[in-house]
Amino acid sequence: MRRKAKTPRSAVKDDGFDVPGLANVPKREWRRSSEGIPFMTSKGKKKPFDPKAFLASIGKGRTISKYRMDQIVFSQGDPADSVFFIEEGKVKVTVVSEHGKEAVVAVLTKGEFCGEGCLAGQQRRMATATAMTECEIMRLEKRAIIRVLDDEPKFSEMFISYLLARTIRIEEDLIDQLFNSSEKRLARALLLMANFGKEGRAEPLTAKISQETLAEMVGTTRSRVNFFMNKFRRLGFISYNGNLQVHSSLLGVVLHDGPGE
Repeated sequence: MRRKAKTPRSAVKDDGFDVPGLANVPKREWRRSSEGIPFMTSKGKKKPFDPKAFLASIGKGRTISKYRMDQIVFSQGDPADSVFFIEEGKVKVTVVSEHGKEAVVAVLTKGEFCGEGCLAGQQRRMATATAMTECEIMRLEKRAIIRVLDDEPKFSEMFISYLLARTIRIEEDLIDQLFNSSEKRLARALLLMANFGKEGRAEPLTAKISQETLAEMVGTTRSRVNFFMNKFRRLGFISYNGNLQVHSSLLGVVLHDGPGE
């Protein structure tokens, strides 16, 4: 009589996955990662989910690509089927009207998402995202990010916090555009791009930003931007040393209640 071969204790198989070292562990104590692969900690508890580690590693539905300066990440009108997370670098988001007029609606940096409109039912991209510097960006397929939002509360909390902060920023941009002079709007744009207040002090602007781009961001003419940039430099609010350096003294322009344009 033929004896059945015994399953090795070092591994068992479930749903097509080999799971080392779980031969004596009841199946109800197994856990699955966000990739659908069963795993187990030494005490039979689920391994804590780390959003930062998740966004820093490739996996099912997640890829990381490098972009050179001025390379397009996605274009206005493209199918909206994924969300992008900026690992390194800066990205500008622009919109072009039917008459060909372009406006910069956002400048995004490390740790920010773009293209999240697909999660709200957006079928086509409403804007174009372009690398302003050399960038490293993760692409998360729509299904992949929806799955982790459903399965991992820590990721959902982080993502909702980001969206709320982004909404507040958009409201501030709108108020700035409606009520402030172009000089104040330019000063605020420079401070934001230098991450003023985010890490405690302003950083050099490594991205080469033309005065034309600044004019599109602020909603004014290139000649006005040139005038104010020269004024800021003369007053010591900004300086050039290979890169544009924004000083905290520029904050005084934003806070000063002077006459509008």
